[in-house]
Amino acid sequence: MSTLRFKTTINCGGCIKAVTPALNHEVGANNWQVDTANPDKILTVNSAQTTAARILVAVEQAGFEISPLS
Repeated sequence: MSTLRFKTTINCGGCIKAVTPALNHEVGANNWQVDTANPDKILTVNSAQTTAARILVAVEQAGFEISPLS
C-alpha cells in the first residue's frame, strides 16, 4: 500500500462532505483523510489501487484545488 499526500482547498466539514463520494469511489471509505487543522489542508490517501493523477482528477471534479506534496 502506498501513501499519497496532497495540499488542497478542502477546509471544512462541508467541503469534506462534498468530496467524500469522489474519494470513496476512487480509493474506498476509510482510505483517506483531510487534516483541516493544517494550514495546507493535507489530504492523505492510503491505497495501492490508484494513482496521484486519478486523485487529482477526482478532487478537482468535486470543485477543489489540489496539488501533490513531495
